[in-house]
Amino acid sequence: MSKSKRKQPELGFEIPAAAAAAIAINPIVAKACVDLMSESARFMAERLQRDLELQKEMLACKNPAELLDVQSRFVKETMAHYTDEASRYMQMAFNASKDIAEDAKTGHSRGYDDVPL
Repeated sequence: MSKSKRKQPELGFEIPAAAAAAIAINPIVAKACVDLMSESARFMAERLQRDLELQKEMLACKNPAELLDVQSRFVKETMAHYTDEASRYMQMAFNASKDIAEDAKTGHSRGYDDVPL
């Protein structure tokens, strides 16, 4: 009688093998991944809310000039929002890289006299 393996939950995307190994080995990488996913989910929820507000504003417009004004403002705000978010992602990636590099410095460097000949 063979044991059946428990099926892993479906994530909707696959994690590359190298990334999965890094996450399993280094908790700093795992935290950075969770932080990035959390930020991404927060940003997506905020964008969806702003998109809903845009629809309400568009439906309230009385003439084409108002509609054009609402759409123009939305595009400007959206561009600024995405630019800020990209900067936030870059800063998070930079901080994670710095933390990973610091963690890699274990202080266990070898001396020249301890190498077997």
